[in-house]
Amino acid sequence: MQTMTKEMAIFQAQGSLNASNAHDFQSSLMQKIQSERADGLFVDMSQVESLDSAGLISLVSALKHARQLQKRLCLCSVPPAIRIVFELTQLDRAFEMVDELPAAA
Repeated sequence: MQTMTKEMAIFQAQGSLNASNAHDFQSSLMQKIQSERADGLFVDMSQVESLDSAGLISLVSALKHARQLQKRLCLCSVPPAIRIVFELTQLDRAFEMVDELPAAA
């Protein structure tokens, strides 16, 4: 699902982000980031149930790619069980995180 909010695309992540689907997840993120219509990407994490190291690597790669393109990558609505993974790895310092998606204009 992709919609636009103040020139930021929204990508809905779902289920488990793990080794079995990390490559497809990363490809989808890269495609959304490269969209010339958007200045960045909100990744809605509200429906993510689990995240392993492969899922984390996909997100870090997408963040690096976004920065190379001078675009934003922001994680939204990260569940507490997933947020702790970012805190333990100290990646909460690298990613911009917001509690909820901004209201559509």
